[in-house]
Amino acid sequence: MELRSVEELMDLLHAGRDARVPGRPGHRTDPCAHALRTAALLRRSRPADKELQIAGLALAVGGLPGAGEGGGEGAGTDSRAGALRAAEAVRGLLGERVFRLLRQQAYAADGRPVRPVDEDALALRLAAEEARTPGPGDGAAAGVLEDWRTVLDLVAARNSRLGAVD
Repeated sequence: MELRSVEELMDLLHAGRDARVPGRPGHRTDPCAHALRTAALLRRSRPADKELQIAGLALAVGGLPGAGEGGGEGAGTDSRAGALRAAEAVRGLLGERVFRLLRQQAYAADGRPVRPVDEDALALRLAAEEARTPGPGDGAAAGVLEDWRTVLDLVAARNSRLGAVD
């Protein structure tokens, strides 16, 4: 599945807000809440790096129903498959850098060493790990999905090879 507009991406994220997908055995995770926390952590640590923040938000795409199924390169471990689905889905809309960051997440989730070590990919991975264990009041600090529309529009306008920005 390739997302062609910010509106399609927002619709997919909105549809998945209350979706619960299996995470670890005995746990259930909300991919959108996790992605909002990840993006918020990156916004605090790297306020000028909008593509990195959006990569944190886009991690949710691979874990949502309707984000693409089937085999191919996206098949494999849940984390790896989800990150690869997210990377492919947003590549045309959000650009090569976001694609590369998400793809590196996939390989790191699969235990593969990523060479050269990319500082931004490491920051994304650490923020995603930190966001897995929300602290008190973390939900409010992460904000709401609509807070990210303007940032998505900016990144998509700069990177979309399709010119399909709403």
